[in-house]
Amino acid sequence: MVEKAQFSNHLYHPKFWLLWLGVGLMRLTQLLPLAIQMKIGATIGRIAKKLIGGRVNTAKRNLALCFPDMPQAEQDELLTRNFEETGKAVFDTINAWWWSDEKVQRHMSITGQEHVQQTLNDGHGVILFAVHCLPLEMGARIFGQFQPGVGVYRPHNNPVMEYLQVKGRLRSNKALVSKRDLRQMVRCLRTPDVIWYTADQDFGRSSATFIPFFAMPDAATITGATTLARLGKAKVLPFSVVRNADDKGYTIEISPPLNDFPTKDEVEDAKRGNHIIEQIINKNRAQYMWLHRRFKTRPNESDPSVY
Repeated sequence: MVEKAQFSNHLYHPKFWLLWLGVGLMRLTQLLPLAIQMKIGATIGRIAKKLIGGRVNTAKRNLALCFPDMPQAEQDELLTRNFEETGKAVFDTINAWWWSDEKVQRHMSITGQEHVQQTLNDGHGVILFAVHCLPLEMGARIFGQFQPGVGVYRPHNNPVMEYLQVKGRLRSNKALVSKRDLRQMVRCLRTPDVIWYTADQDFGRSSATFIPFFAMPDAATITGATTLARLGKAKVLPFSVVRNADDKGYTIEISPPLNDFPTKDEVEDAKRGNHIIEQIINKNRAQYMWLHRRFKTRPNESDPSVY
């Protein structure tokens, strides 16, 4: 478990100087008004759409697979908006890591925090069941204004970026746990404490079940929420964050704990989880991470790729 960002003189090595320069410039942009940031972000997204054809094809294919009945013109419009929102997400991360608490509070709205507190008061850990929406980094920072928890994350391969993401995320979290450290997650939940959990990406064939996700009938889906809730004696609370339509702030909604979860059937639990994920995504489809190859793992290894 990581509780402090570790800095070393090795990070001053000349091979990192260009990266530090970029980080410095990025940090300066947090001084811009949010509305200006979002306009710049949308432009970055539109430029990226012209340059990264592979990701464009992935997002386009995901939308076609998930919403086959959506007219092509609407899919194309959603794709463009998704790239604009992806560009804006650059500033969500910058602001989440470097804005002051006071400035965060001026741009946030949150409902349902009483469900978190009541669950903890009842002696249960809290699993915030989130999705990989583009403003998620800011969502964690906002949540930490009233209830710092434990973030589940993937350590970065670049030591400078690892230092920055740990330092930035500890602005709103007590600690960070590697997404592979199930034992530590369980310990945190039994404290009891709050952890973040996402189950909406394709993590490979190991421990996955193939169940529906939107119109895709056989999406590889992990069943970790059932395991965590059972071993950690925890409750699962759906969590959503959206960037407001006027680009002037963020809204978080935390739902009450799921009833009758977990059950003895982890596949049915996963189906229920995917249904919740779909509901969260539908709040703002353009702000979901469609650039991820959600359906890269097929039920049979011999099945052709959908991409």
